[in-house]
Amino acid sequence: MLFLGIESSCDETAASVVEYSDGVFNIKSNIIASQIKFHERYGGVVPEIASRMHIEAITGVVSQAMEEAQAEFRDLTALTVTYAPGLIGALLVGVNYAKSLAYALDKPLIPVHHIEGHISALYLENPDLKPPFVCLVASGGHSTIVHVKDYLDFETIASTRDDAAGEAFDKIARVIGLGYPGGPKIQKYAEEGNEDAVDFPIVKMKDGFDFSFSGVKTAVINYLHNAEQKGEEINKHDIAASFQRAVCTALSERLVVCAKEVGATSIGLAGGVAANDKLREMINIKSQEMGLKFYYPSKILCTDNAAMIAARGAHIFDYSDDKNFGCKLDLNALSTKDF
Repeated sequence: MLFLGIESSCDETAASVVEYSDGVFNIKSNIIASQIKFHERYGGVVPEIASRMHIEAITGVVSQAMEEAQAEFRDLTALTVTYAPGLIGALLVGVNYAKSLAYALDKPLIPVHHIEGHISALYLENPDLKPPFVCLVASGGHSTIVHVKDYLDFETIASTRDDAAGEAFDKIARVIGLGYPGGPKIQKYAEEGNEDAVDFPIVKMKDGFDFSFSGVKTAVINYLHNAEQKGEEINKHDIAASFQRAVCTALSERLVVCAKEVGATSIGLAGGVAANDKLREMINIKSQEMGLKFYYPSKILCTDNAAMIAARGAHIFDYSDDKNFGCKLDLNALSTKDF
């Protein structure tokens, strides 16, 4: 079976053709048109500009994905598209393009939840991974731990009560003058710093496993302001390293605790923050200590991409009892949506 994936939830216009057979995936193409260089000048994503750039890029991105896959539209089993959550204007570009294409081709259209897509990125390169397992999805908009009970059965165990991890990275990078996007720049800066230089707080909830990153963000800002008022020299490399350690400690510790809580033997890491080397290292150490199998995607599949959307759509198509999906002309985009 051949699936075309379309992703436009934030600042990447992406299309991918993925082959799926007997539970195994083969990425035939994975095209990503990133807007990061453009949004850098504003210190973050400007939603209206992102939407307009999606409109300009989407036809060419889909065409390139089909050409690279050496596939014809008639060969497709179904189309898949991210419909939620994300920037509403950006999502609408992908959803309306996918609906039009599905209608013109008379092909099924499968709507995909963005977080479920990130989790499905794990299946693309790990054919031995099977549910159940526990997965941490950490990105600019999400810090969520999900119990993947089966291919179509998800349960949220923990989420963030304020800032997402990636959002906190972006804000602190801006505060210390590194610019956008914050995650890669914090990691690079931290390589020359001492992560034990400053003991920034790691919040633990009394009533569950949820995250909170507003406290560590405020602690960093207060530390910088206090040092500036006292005329003390600030080592920004140490700040970056200490902040990164605090965030990665919270994420890694909570993931393995949740895995233990539900009796999982495998854990996964997905989302943009999953590309962070320090986070991977911490989770790998903790998973070995607890005898857990640890899975994570290659870095190109951590960021927003359409291969993961196609993979999720393939599982929905394969495991749903009702295969009469239709071209979903009534499908709408949603800026927020839980599982």
